[in-house]
Amino acid sequence: MSIIAWIVLGLIAGWLAGMIMKGGGYGLIGDIVLGVVGALIGGWITGALLGRDMVNGFNIETLIVAVIGAIVLIAISRLFTGRRAVS
Repeated sequence: MSIIAWIVLGLIAGWLAGMIMKGGGYGLIGDIVLGVVGALIGGWITGALLGRDMVNGFNIETLIVAVIGAIVLIAISRLFTGRRAVS
């Protein structure tokens, strides 16, 4: 996947994770970083659980894995910072 595809995937995944976790977006750069790091975390989690690489291109499967990873990242962040969701 090209760097542009990673940035677009990261932006979409980060924004979706922010909406799901009811915290709103984290800004353009924050959403991109959140989504890309979420894809790495989600890829590692699904690789450990399912035994296969699910982050392998720009497709719906990769987007779902990235969103799940970003949600995990937001949840862990909120545990340590004490920040709660904004209604």
